[in-house]
Amino acid sequence: MSLDIYGNSERSSAMAMERQPVVTRFKEVMDARDALAAALRQAGIQLPALDIRATGRTGDPGYGLVDLGVCAAPVALALASVIARGAAR
Repeated sequence: MSLDIYGNSERSSAMAMERQPVVTRFKEVMDARDALAAALRQAGIQLPALDIRATGRTGDPGYGLVDLGVCAAPVALALASVIARGAAR
């Protein structure tokens, strides 16, 4: 098996080239977080810890996650109510 300059096999190198660039993926996660925050604001809800989190390890940036964080019970109930109303349509 041959390895590239980073110690990766040819197959893993080809797979890495097929992935989206890190900047594009990071922007996608930020856009998703911002869209969710805007929709929640329209519903009168604010998640205080709404953030993004990167996954992965050195040499493999992985992907990003929208972290909803924690919230008080009244906020969770308001969010559940909005989701239930939307699902009932």
